Parts: sequence; C-alpha cells; structure tokens
Amino acid sequence: MFESVLGLDPAVEGELQPARKTQADRWATHLAAAHQFHAREGHLRVPRKHVEEIAGEDGEVAGLRLGGWLDNTRRRADKLSAERRAELDELGMRWS
Repeated sequence: MFESVLGLDPAVEGELQPARKTQADRWATHLAAAHQFHAREGHLRVPRKHVEEIAGEDGEVAGLRLGGWLDNTRRRADKLSAERRAELDELGMRWS
C-alpha cells in the first residue's frame, strides 16, 4: 500500500542494514580478541590504544579497540557477572 502511494520500492538484500549485535555478541567478540592477544603475546597487559585485528564470522577482518574495552571492563568490574569475570581471570586479567 505505502509503496504505491509513496512510490517506494522494497529494499534489496544489499541495502538492508545488518542486525544489531546484542551485548552478549559484543562481549563474545571482544573476549575472542582478548584470547587471540593472549595466545600471541602470553599476557593480557594490553596498551589502552591497542587495536586487535580479528576475523569475523563472515571472514572480514575488523579492528577492535581491545585496550579500551579492557580498561572500561576493569572500571566496571563490580558490575560484571561472576562468569564474565572468571573468563577474564583465565587470561590473567589485571583488575587494578
């Protein structure tokens, strides 16, 4: 109905916006980047401005601001679930 009144065409597949990532998805992606960094460097002392290159599900490489994420996570440690805290503890997360 609106298409004919407004003269709009439905979006084609390439025009659709990707689905928004959930908080759990973002956590999983950043945790994967932390695992990657730890496997390569042997520690999790990531500089604040460090950007970790990580391949996504679609195979595209994306840069994640891992250092900033870890710093922000450290500041909000009291709000983290025990499970998330344990995931970072396994990598030797420095909380202070």
